[in-house]
Amino acid sequence: MSPQQPSPDGAASRQGEGALPLRPISDLEEVLGYKFKESRHLSTALAHKSYLHDVPDFPLGSNERLEFLGDAVLGVIVSSDLFLTHPDVPEGQLSALRGALVRLNTLAEIAEPLDLGEFMYMSRGEEAAGGRHRGSTMGRAVEAVLGAVYVDGGLDAAASVWHRIVGERGLEQLQEVLRTDYKSLLQQHTQANMKETPLYRLVDTRGPDHAKEFKVEVLAGERVLASGVGRNKQVAEQAAAKQALDMLKNIDDNHKDKTPARQP
Repeated sequence: MSPQQPSPDGAASRQGEGALPLRPISDLEEVLGYKFKESRHLSTALAHKSYLHDVPDFPLGSNERLEFLGDAVLGVIVSSDLFLTHPDVPEGQLSALRGALVRLNTLAEIAEPLDLGEFMYMSRGEEAAGGRHRGSTMGRAVEAVLGAVYVDGGLDAAASVWHRIVGERGLEQLQEVLRTDYKSLLQQHTQANMKETPLYRLVDTRGPDHAKEFKVEVLAGERVLASGVGRNKQVAEQAAAKQALDMLKNIDDNHKDKTPARQP
């Protein structure tokens, strides 16, 4: 067995060109409460795309395809949970609540106690740049792991793992998340007051690969409302939405101040 290949249970010694997992995946299986029939599914879910730069002949490939699948699986699980547990919540709010749960920032928070970074394959450069603790990487790894569970054991198994790692998040907690979801708040405002759905466009990317900075503009129709900067596009979009909301609120406040009071 070459040093770059996982052992049968996914454990690997730190040899060769890439940065290999620090712990055996059997430890992760215990945390997830799921024993894989084929451990290669979980090993693939833990292979960051950067690892293939250092080890291009890695037999499992990267976790990107499982991430794609896991995103869809997670959407089904969360949609079903919200539909069944909140029968009085309208469709629009259900969509917003689902978005709050499945966005990468939330998934990264959920992944924290799992220590997923310690189980991942990645390039030496990615590891040196803090890749084992990068939120977006951990969020995507959660999706990939759920995709791997689905392939290995089906939807019920994936739902069981999700419920185990997410814990209890009541409607009140989700609404607290939504209060800082500026994109949802901006959409509600522009649709109600401008009859427009905001659109986001990337206008600039700068910095090295390990510390990129993204600039995004938000538009309502053809009007640019504001821009925002962040370490990834999602963060930049939230920053742009917050700036737009602040700007629109100032306009509304000024309009109210200038509106003459009604005479008795």
